Amino acid sequence: MSETTTIEPVAPHLLRSLREHVHERLRRAIVAGSFQNGERLNERQLAEMLGVSTTPVKDAIRKLEGEGLVRTEARRGVFVLFSARQALEMALGRAAIESVMAHIAANRISDTEIRDMSRLIDDMAHATEHSALEDLVNLNEAYHGAIHRISGCTYLERRLDGQRMYDHAQRIALLGEQDERRQGFGEHQGIFEALAARKPQLAEQRMRSHIVRSAKSHVRQVFGSDAEGLAYDE
Repeated sequence: MSETTTIEPVAPHLLRSLREHVHERLRRAIVAGSFQNGERLNERQLAEMLGVSTTPVKDAIRKLEGEGLVRTEARRGVFVLFSARQALEMALGRAAIESVMAHIAANRISDTEIRDMSRLIDDMAHATEHSALEDLVNLNEAYHGAIHRISGCTYLERRLDGQRMYDHAQRIALLGEQDERRQGFGEHQGIFEALAARKPQLAEQRMRSHIVRSAKSHVRQVFGSDAEGLAYDE
């Protein structure tokens, strides 16, 4: 574990859902780049840092392995499995799926749904202006969720379940920066305008561009790298 790694202890009022919160803390730390790709995780040290026993840490590691963020090697230990390349690959997968969903949503969106999304955009504008990070993260996820529902693509939406943790952690990291908040809002507004105009190809292109551009910003923020070897233009 690197000397600079820090994870806040789990607060007492969260003990009722201890396992879930230990999992979430470790997951966010990995996605935020607090651990290097290939770094060995020491369960006892992690437990001490989080102020818990090793049991919830072991449970969290099993979940993280299922999510593809760590790997366990017999007689060697647990190692972080999260690199700039992997982060961008995950985003490219999400971009492919969500851009298709935006295309379909633009063909299916009703007048009522346009009004509902317009109000959501207004709320996002307010949160962006006032730097309300928690509200903006929640609104961001509600915005994408609305497009998923409008598309009616339940199968495609299930394909996104495995990386929601990465998407959430990425939003928290990126939306903490003022320039990113403003650029992200402008992109969301542009996608909405394409949906409201019922222009499926434009909605698809803008969604793909938004997700890939955001992912590259996150890769640079966390890894200081452009994930060389994966040339993909948004």
